Amino acid sequence: MPDKKVILTYNGLRELEDELQNLKVVRRKDVAEKIKEARAQGDLSENAEYDAAKEEQGEIESRIVELEKILKNAEVIDEEEISLDTISVGCKVKIYDLEFEEEIDYAIVGSTEADPLKYKISNESPVGSALIGSKIGDLVEAETPNGVVKLKVLDIHR
Repeated sequence: MPDKKVILTYNGLRELEDELQNLKVVRRKDVAEKIKEARAQGDLSENAEYDAAKEEQGEIESRIVELEKILKNAEVIDEEEISLDTISVGCKVKIYDLEFEEEIDYAIVGSTEADPLKYKISNESPVGSALIGSKIGDLVEAETPNGVVKLKVLDIHR
């Protein structure tokens, strides 16, 4: 079964490439030095520093594999080429939450880039998937774990 395509913006692609480069060049070297120092202390069976360094090494290598897989399957969305007629991945949207009576700006991104605390929501999230395909002026209902959220699309931009 082929791997699932990962939707990224150019900014998201750069961030993942930078993280991968940092892990391979900087973090690998740092953890190798920690392991070397811990080995120099002698008996490894009771060496907490050695165990921690080996665990960190495993986490780094696991993240490298994960990032390489993501980048291999990346489908990059050019935000400059997306239509602003309807909401799609790569758009920024201004919506009005009818329940809380507040305006919110979201960036619609692929699931890998999603960060709700930075108002980057995934196209696969309940709100993101409900917004996809909507136009300015549309009323949208999203089924969330906390119940139905009613939103009005105010603007679509880059």
